[in-house]
Amino acid sequence: MKISTQYTLEQTMQLLSIDSPTGFTHNVTDYLLETLTNLGFDPVRNRKGSVCCTLGGEGNPLALAAHVDTLGLMVSGIKANGRLRFTRLGGLSLSAAETENVTVVTRSGKRYTGVIAMQNASVHVNRELEEGKRDEKNLEVLLDELVASKEDVEALGIDTGDIICLHPRAHVTPSGFIRSRFLDDKLSAGMLLALAKAVADKEITLSRKTTLFFSVYEEVGHGASTGLPEDTEDLLVVDMGCVGEGLGCTETQVSICAKDSFGPYDYAMTSELIALAKEHKLDYAVDVYPAYGSDAGTALKAGHDVRYALIGAGVYASHGYERSHRKGVENTLQLIQAYVTKA
Repeated sequence: MKISTQYTLEQTMQLLSIDSPTGFTHNVTDYLLETLTNLGFDPVRNRKGSVCCTLGGEGNPLALAAHVDTLGLMVSGIKANGRLRFTRLGGLSLSAAETENVTVVTRSGKRYTGVIAMQNASVHVNRELEEGKRDEKNLEVLLDELVASKEDVEALGIDTGDIICLHPRAHVTPSGFIRSRFLDDKLSAGMLLALAKAVADKEITLSRKTTLFFSVYEEVGHGASTGLPEDTEDLLVVDMGCVGEGLGCTETQVSICAKDSFGPYDYAMTSELIALAKEHKLDYAVDVYPAYGSDAGTALKAGHDVRYALIGAGVYASHGYERSHRKGVENTLQLIQAYVTKA
């Protein structure tokens, strides 16, 4: 394989280290612009914030899409006792967010750490703690500051509308597991950067015009509604592959999605991907995702006239503390390489 797994993981870790909840993505797109420019390409960022970069090739234009916005929170109010109320940015699993460390970023750029906790969170005080519902009403953010009132918090410069970033806790185990929040979808974005490097290093030759598209509002449902090149004929979304009860995919495989909550993916394009996976003897699974949407559905709703398909490395515990595996990355990279170089 000529697309580097190691470079993919290195780029994934870099992307994961940059806070980018939906609506607060300028720092991560700055990084994309810098990285792609250093590789010799001419990426552009549109007014909405998405990054588009043509890698080369001629004919039958193909776009590969991944998103770099993540789940997060926003301050929705300051309580009288100095705790923060919040609202979700995207579909974060709040059961998996309890006790997570966070950073609050003010509009002036100040940063304060804290933690997500249940109200009255001491087991030795609250006998009903375990029965409490984990939701926006019962969870709150405790700042790591000596605050005891709304006025104390306001004096720090914190206000409604400020961004709350969850710490990703990213690492790769010696056995090859990749554990972090926001593998959906920074793991895929790392793969697309690795594809760009392989093209720049002339390790692979593109068989058609190929463009990378990094969207920034996927988690709230309108990521690829604008910004795709007008001449795009095929859209290959690279997003997390679902792993869970009733599905065939594991964390070591590449998942090919046949249908999600929006509807079926293009039958012919999906069939091409399956045929390539078989031809190259990849470890893959074809699945129907029961509760899932992607930038493909967004692009179609916006009126883009494209064929569309979705692949991705298997990811477990989506929208929580997620896990994938190096082998899943390798299988996905091989399928990407096969698709962009096929005659």
